[in-house]
Amino acid sequence: MKKLAAIIAIVLLAGCTDPPKEPDPPHPCGSPIRTDALPTWARGGFTDDGSGSQHVYGARNEILAVLFGAPLTSPPDADRGNKILWVSRQPIVTGDRLEITAELDGTGVRSAQTVPGGPGPSIVDLPRAGCWHLTLSWSGRTDTMELTYQPPTSATVRPS
Repeated sequence: MKKLAAIIAIVLLAGCTDPPKEPDPPHPCGSPIRTDALPTWARGGFTDDGSGSQHVYGARNEILAVLFGAPLTSPPDADRGNKILWVSRQPIVTGDRLEITAELDGTGVRSAQTVPGGPGPSIVDLPRAGCWHLTLSWSGRTDTMELTYQPPTSATVRPS
């Protein structure tokens, strides 16, 4: 009888525990990638309004990244580079540089790059795939954005 009571107690207690918690959804990474028309201040060099071009606004809307190398990859994909056209909302100081400081989300891994001449065409290769928080500084301005770098899709990568 005691054995039966113990089994019933265990069964009843098992039903009283909380169900296993679902894991938290993955942390979304990256500032939104858009393909609508570029703002008029970012259309220089485009023959139309830039619709269809993947682009990301800085958090303060002071800079725009046109992702000609999308998806961005690390290490760089052998078939194409991580080409980004940086466009400043305000005119840049001639001869200034665009300083890029990138930090891999949750790791403390950092990378720094400079684009001579300020915002413009660049290749931005980062050391690992993941969610990168970029701080961008140029001509006395600063803005931030997040970009996702994925593992490459092709079997080969460009040599570093």
